[in-house]
Amino acid sequence: MAKTKKGQKETQDFSKHIRWFWKLFIGGILAILLIFLLASWGVFGEMPDHTVLENPKTNLATEIISSDGKTLGKFYFNDNRTPVSYDDLPQHLVDALIATEDARFHKHSGIDAIGTLRAAVFLGSKGGASTISQQLAKQLFHRRENANVIQKLSQKVREWIIATRLERQYTKEEIISQYFNIYDFGNNADGIRSASRIYFNKEPKDLDVKESAMLVGMFKNSSLYNPRRNPVGVKNRRNVVLAQMYKYDYIDKKLKDSLQNTELDLDYSPESHREGIATYFRGYLDGFMKEWIKNNPKPDGTKWNLYNDGLKIYTTIDSRMQKYAEDAVQQHMPRLQAEFFHQNTPDRNPTAPFLELDQSEIKDLLNRSMKQSERWRHMKYDLKKSDKEIEESFNKPVQMSVFAWVDGQASEIDTIMKPIDSMRYYKSFLRPGMMSMDPQTGHVKAWVGGMNYRHFQYDMVKQGKRQIGSTFKPFVYTAAIDQLHYSPCDEFPDTPFCIEAGKFGNPEEWCPKNSGGSYGGQRTLKNALANSVNTITARLIDKVGPQTVVDLAQKLGVESEMLPVPSIALGTPDISVYEMVGAYSAFANQGVYTKPVMVTNIEDKNGTILYQFKPETRDVLSEETAYVTVKLMQGVTEGGSGTRLKHTWAVNQPDYKEVVTGYPYGFTNPIAGKTGTTQNQSDGWFMGMVPNLVTGVWVGAEDRAVHFRTITYGQGAAMALPIWGLYMKSCYADETLNISKEDFVAPENLSINIDCSKETNDTGDDSDKKTPDDLNF
Repeated sequence: MAKTKKGQKETQDFSKHIRWFWKLFIGGILAILLIFLLASWGVFGEMPDHTVLENPKTNLATEIISSDGKTLGKFYFNDNRTPVSYDDLPQHLVDALIATEDARFHKHSGIDAIGTLRAAVFLGSKGGASTISQQLAKQLFHRRENANVIQKLSQKVREWIIATRLERQYTKEEIISQYFNIYDFGNNADGIRSASRIYFNKEPKDLDVKESAMLVGMFKNSSLYNPRRNPVGVKNRRNVVLAQMYKYDYIDKKLKDSLQNTELDLDYSPESHREGIATYFRGYLDGFMKEWIKNNPKPDGTKWNLYNDGLKIYTTIDSRMQKYAEDAVQQHMPRLQAEFFHQNTPDRNPTAPFLELDQSEIKDLLNRSMKQSERWRHMKYDLKKSDKEIEESFNKPVQMSVFAWVDGQASEIDTIMKPIDSMRYYKSFLRPGMMSMDPQTGHVKAWVGGMNYRHFQYDMVKQGKRQIGSTFKPFVYTAAIDQLHYSPCDEFPDTPFCIEAGKFGNPEEWCPKNSGGSYGGQRTLKNALANSVNTITARLIDKVGPQTVVDLAQKLGVESEMLPVPSIALGTPDISVYEMVGAYSAFANQGVYTKPVMVTNIEDKNGTILYQFKPETRDVLSEETAYVTVKLMQGVTEGGSGTRLKHTWAVNQPDYKEVVTGYPYGFTNPIAGKTGTTQNQSDGWFMGMVPNLVTGVWVGAEDRAVHFRTITYGQGAAMALPIWGLYMKSCYADETLNISKEDFVAPENLSINIDCSKETNDTGDDSDKKTPDDLNF
């Protein structure tokens, strides 16, 4: 009997333990459910609702897109992110991610039960349990940095909940693409598109297997596995990814082994506001967009954010032509600068780089520049320094990086220099400005505002305006053709000529001289323009009047101030490259002015069109007048200062020990153009046209006192024309651009004689015309 009672007691005690087990088990389940429920209600922190999950907030860079579909650059503050769709991701990139981060991605609904159990049993020593969906949840909605254990646990619960919601909200493919788009790969590489462009200079769809493996390897920790700072670690991590791809049968052993033995083969192409292609154009576009945003609010009345809203700006710039333009500048400017430095050594020019200035004038110039500098503004208004303190700082040597041409390449040199001396150093550099445009559509194809945006940010296409010299003369000739029906074959005496005081409001008698002071014989208008004869240009403006010429130039799009005085005939106004290219385009476009266009469309991140340009055109000249003017300007390249475009040669630089090969142009197609050189050779211009492309080039220094001493190197034909020639050779070599080699279209009923076969052969000195043997360019 006692034995039975003892057995019953043992049975009851065991049952009691079972009941407690089930109570604890069920209680634990209920507790976990309660924790999840409380977390879903936001007790442990705000949870994203359905609308937020549907449109997660991420900062998207504004993308600048060329006419040929390439990304020219982006506007962003911190996040250089441009999303791509799943279809733009190569399959091996997706495979690498799944094999490395979440092998059962397609088998779970946000939480990997097997992985979670394994992580719990082995305390994470055999791998974590975070799925791609959980990692996306963490990236989108919270971070765990500097959190304690309780916070980390609560955040982990929130990750699980958000992950399951994401799985219900999105397809597996959309989750993959979002994860690639959200991740920060370092070095301003936000998202897979920026990462592939910055590290390999290609679009994601063009990545190969080993490149995909490297980028996926960075998901572990992009700060630690940074290919620029830790290439060995990144290579090892990449090889782990390749091993995982082999483990899950995405690649075979032979491919794995061969790829693991390769280097990273980076093609690092940083994306910043001061680097890359079309930097000066992007600088202009920044101002354009801010003005557009000011006048075009969102539907809800708020302002667009240029740096975060993911706008797409479709431009007229052709990335190929832009590159050819920048290459032409990079090829010509170091050679021109080398010659300038050669002529301006302290022995040859004690006031180098200035000419015509004494030491007191140079000091005044530098002091004015000092007070206009960003350094002065920062110290005076931000740091509240006195003028004396600021001036003293300009005369203390400091470490700095300065621009230099090194072996023909734009480079930076680390040095120690006084800021005031660095200002003088920078003033010694010659700078270019160049714009190229389709005259029929007005589409600007290339825009080069300088040679290095990091060190010379002032844009010499639209922002800068300089004296234009003889490139203004075609406006005078056009007015004479239009008003007086002159022919290119009409002759005028090349003799001294004056416009008396009082005529056209001129206070003094004006008697322009030809270069060199030589005259003689009769010249046709074609010959006179080709040789830029000043006296004949003066005779023409005397006949049509300065106001007529000013009115014409304004109709052709020149907005800069132009005084209606006789001297305007020789190019005294300051006008931008942008205005000049627009004006010349009307000649190539049969007398129709088309306002230059840079932006065709603006879209939001969803592809909704926010802006679409409307062309602005106006008839300015008859087809006949425009065509006759073009024929006049063809004479410049057939027998005038632009003749070198039709030849090739190699010449010696007399002061150098080596022979430098001249630029080989050898164009055979019709080209209309005009060179220009201002007083003292401070500005060199060339305007060149073919039927479907008009390009203007200016070269000069910041200050007019910095220039070549003689016209041999200082004329437009030596400073600016070579850039045009190099650019056009590249454009013609690229047959996909379809740049015209045909003649300009003649009007059907041409009444003005353009056949000057009996043209006089008289020649006279000209500020623009030199023979090949006079030049090394």
